[in-house]
Amino acid sequence: MIVLGMMSGTSADGIETVVVELEQMAGRAMPQWQLLYHASIPFADALREEILACVRADTGTVDRLCALNFDLGAAYADAALQTIRAAGLDPSQVALVGNHGQTVWHIPGHSTLQIGSPAVIAERTGITTISNFRARDIAAGGHGAPMVAFFDALFFTDATKTRALQNIGGIANVTYLPAHAPHNALAFDSGPGNLLMDDAAQRATRGAQTYDQDGAIAARGRVNENLLAELMQHPFLRQRPPKTTGREIFGAPYGAQMWQWATAQQIAPDDIVATMTRFTAKSIADAYRAFLPTLPQEIIVSGGGAKNPTLLQMLAAEIPTARLCTMDEFNIPAQSKEALAFAVLAYETWHGRAANVPAATGARHPVVLGDITPGKNWRAA
Repeated sequence: MIVLGMMSGTSADGIETVVVELEQMAGRAMPQWQLLYHASIPFADALREEILACVRADTGTVDRLCALNFDLGAAYADAALQTIRAAGLDPSQVALVGNHGQTVWHIPGHSTLQIGSPAVIAERTGITTISNFRARDIAAGGHGAPMVAFFDALFFTDATKTRALQNIGGIANVTYLPAHAPHNALAFDSGPGNLLMDDAAQRATRGAQTYDQDGAIAARGRVNENLLAELMQHPFLRQRPPKTTGREIFGAPYGAQMWQWATAQQIAPDDIVATMTRFTAKSIADAYRAFLPTLPQEIIVSGGGAKNPTLLQMLAAEIPTARLCTMDEFNIPAQSKEALAFAVLAYETWHGRAANVPAATGARHPVVLGDITPGKNWRAA
């Protein structure tokens, strides 16, 4: 079965897509898989601005959310078709689309909202679309995240090494994998990933950059210990797992508050970016020390943060006993992992198999995830 997975994260910079071929082998819990193609498709500037407006409580009005839901559905459909054709395939060869959607609001343990109309995707591509993965886990008492823990445990549990699968998107989340024990996987959001770094980089460059490319600004700056100490007081960092977070806590309003605090202390813009970068690294490392049974022997980094060498150097310095590498070392482009995970989750949903990890999300029991929107290939799939 050929499946297309799509993911747009809290950074709202674009859509990650993968085309993957999956085959269930007799007697094996883990499907065989081959990554056929990966693409990163940026959002048009106007669409990104609308997303960023709609993820704020003060500007995300119901009329804007209603329109954005369909506009995003069209953007996802276009990205899917573009990716399929770039992979040398016809849409009729793709059985399923697994789309995470764009999170606009998340209330941990209560509710969550990802938008990007699956009806539009199914109509424009003709492909059966599986979406809204997080809601069923929340209905079963979980946080609805991290959803990638199933993929991590299935494909990255090692017989001899304890691993941490560290994704650094807008938010940072970790999956802890004890050696040879996938049933003991633990996963949670540790705090901000790229969100505050991006916010600070945009302010430091007066809007000329939307993120700190290659960590260059942070590399020029110096970490301010007073600002770092203020950031590390955030109560989310002390909250025990299961826990999830998003822009509701670490979004633009919090970034503006911290920028105002820092500039009042006459901290230079480059130093603020450097400190926000160190904050992400330190909050990840402190979460390991506080909440993991043991420190990992190997840390495998994915997401946009894997492309920031300054951040990786800071993280490696925080946990010097672990070998740190990126997902690229495993022939998976670092930015594609979550899209690949949602392709696998769609595959599991189609086969009627539960794919949440209650130990990670806090759900009462395993559940089959997602909503199915039939495409023109419904019977064939």
